[in-house]
Amino acid sequence: MHTWESRSPEECSYTGSMVKAPRCGMQLEDAARQNGALRIAGLDEVGRGPMFGPVVAAAVILAPKCRIEGLTDSKKLTEKRRNELDVEIRQNSVAWAIAAVDAATIDLINIRRASLLAMRLAVEQLALSPDFLLIDGRDTIDWPCSQQAVIQGDATSLSIAAASVLAKVHRDRLLVELDREFPGYGLARHKGYCCPEHFDALARLGPTPLHRKSFSPVAQTMLEFPDFLEAGDL
Repeated sequence: MHTWESRSPEECSYTGSMVKAPRCGMQLEDAARQNGALRIAGLDEVGRGPMFGPVVAAAVILAPKCRIEGLTDSKKLTEKRRNELDVEIRQNSVAWAIAAVDAATIDLINIRRASLLAMRLAVEQLALSPDFLLIDGRDTIDWPCSQQAVIQGDATSLSIAAASVLAKVHRDRLLVELDREFPGYGLARHKGYCCPEHFDALARLGPTPLHRKSFSPVAQTMLEFPDFLEAGDL
């Protein structure tokens, strides 16, 4: 079962206050090109931590000379700037794609595997098949080409940063829509993350079909709302 820490999306962001912040650029892409890669896709996901809704991933192939001013890890950007960059990335990228894996699948295969699946699905949807992948984090994915996992990749690689922005903007907008479908939970504000407002709403209203039942706060609440339990949960 997935455990949790009570943090807001802002508190979960990487501040770089204790270590020197990496420089976001094209160094990793250039190194891959020197080894023969032509179509380099950056991959990132958003939504591993929330207890509600899907995990979303994006894949982006940027042109070798593409430079988008101010592009970096989406968590370091304001919502206004993310929305502006979202438009620029879509207009200036060679190819881009977004994919999501729903809460039911997260519960079935766990959040780590669901995150990797979302990234693979995003790559599958690219108009051009990449020959090299730069992936944020520690894991590579099931895809037949050379890959490099990069810790803090969204703050190091412009391709990964572009993917992080597309995924973040897409998921945030989806949560605003779902807030209208499931009023009272504050989804438009906290985007499904674990925070006091969300815990209070969960205790008061019970879980929705889009809450992640494998996450401990939701599982604990379901015991108090037996009508939400299904036969397979017993």
